[in-house]
Amino acid sequence: MPRLPRISSGEAIRALERLGFVQIRQTGSHVVMKKETPEGEIGCVVPVHRELKIGTLRGILRQAQVTPEELIENL
Repeated sequence: MPRLPRISSGEAIRALERLGFVQIRQTGSHVVMKKETPEGEIGCVVPVHRELKIGTLRGILRQAQVTPEELIENL
């Protein structure tokens, strides 16, 4: 597993959009994103910060069912 880069929430949101996610809404400092798949909907929440902590980014990827490799390819 490659090391996750230190990225901002904006970069994470753009990468997720490239992977097919759509911003549904923003409540305060959290952006809710969803993606339709044949198995159903996948949702994730991205907090708006200048720099996401690695553990937070890992949690976002787990919610979104995205591998670190896929994220890095789409940055």
